[in-house]
Amino acid sequence: MPKPLHEVDFYLLIAVLAILAFGMVMVLTAGSVRGYNDNDNTFFYVVKQGKWALLGGFAALIMTRIPYPLLKKFAGIGMGVTMILLVMVLSSDSVEEVNGASRWLQIGPVNVQPSEIAKVAMVLFLVNFIDRYPVKNLKDLTLPALVLIPLFALVYKQPDLGTTMVLVFTAAALFWQTELSALWFILAVPCLGAPLLYLIYNTSYQWQRIVVWLDPWKYAMNEGYQITNAEIAFGSGGIFGVGLGRSMQKFGYLPETYTDMIFALIGEELGLMGALLLISLFILCYGRGFYIARRCPDRFGRLLAFGITFSLAVQTGINLGVVTGVLPVTGITLPLVSYGGSSLVITLVEIGILLNISRYSKISRPHGRSSAMTPVEGRALRE
Repeated sequence: MPKPLHEVDFYLLIAVLAILAFGMVMVLTAGSVRGYNDNDNTFFYVVKQGKWALLGGFAALIMTRIPYPLLKKFAGIGMGVTMILLVMVLSSDSVEEVNGASRWLQIGPVNVQPSEIAKVAMVLFLVNFIDRYPVKNLKDLTLPALVLIPLFALVYKQPDLGTTMVLVFTAAALFWQTELSALWFILAVPCLGAPLLYLIYNTSYQWQRIVVWLDPWKYAMNEGYQITNAEIAFGSGGIFGVGLGRSMQKFGYLPETYTDMIFALIGEELGLMGALLLISLFILCYGRGFYIARRCPDRFGRLLAFGITFSLAVQTGINLGVVTGVLPVTGITLPLVSYGGSSLVITLVEIGILLNISRYSKISRPHGRSSAMTPVEGRALRE
């Protein structure tokens, strides 16, 4: 069992705390109107988000202290439990349906979103597999394929195209770190893309989202209402924004202002400068994550840090793409910023694992290099 070289990475920790604080402020302002209208409490959503942040922070603290190699023991169990929860979402009566999607499983007083758990469970499962077994040809992918295909199908069926995309892209990125020929990845694009397009085309509401995305203003009074109002929010904000708490879009004009569409409200209240500040913090966070992955001394840790960082980066990119109109609406949260208990707790657990790995990585510190070992420059993830 390797020994920690130093404490957690300072830069990653500061970036995460800054994004989390930014998100709490924006949930306060974005959810104030909805909280007052539905619960007669302006602070309803930010208080709930704060409780989830404390729970997630505690979980992250625990994850920073558990040697990450021990996580290998939970790879299979974690995936098995996740699959059971996903099946329960589609078959149980204790399911909360929101906007036509059945993603939340009610367990006692808590609503759990298994698709969020699937993100970290899949990364851990794949990383453990790739670390243990050589992957050189398609035959070597038989076992993971038997797990991943049902996983993707269960998440997509909820329906949750956004999370399905995150899972697929993350799995592809992890397989890229193996010895598979690049030719297989080139062939996989049409082989996997064609069935996906067929599924979307034959799912009326998914196909309608693409049609609306191509010309949202044509459908501004119905299906394009959300994205056109997001554009109005950005346009109203300009360079410096209308001011914190002064949004007009949160007064019932822009749906989901405190969840999936919170970045549009950031653009309205804080303007382009506020939006760029948040994006800069995300770049620092994920850049540091990839740096930690590259400097980790063992393959399992490198792949785990890479997989977690890539998954969060893809989720962030999809959310920003949807809100700005670059991508069709998929319904996915902005990590650490959007309101949502399952999303926040699981994201903080992933951050905790990443901070854990940083304790063993040969990384630079604010006062210079803290590791007693000489860093190995240019170490590739696939070594």
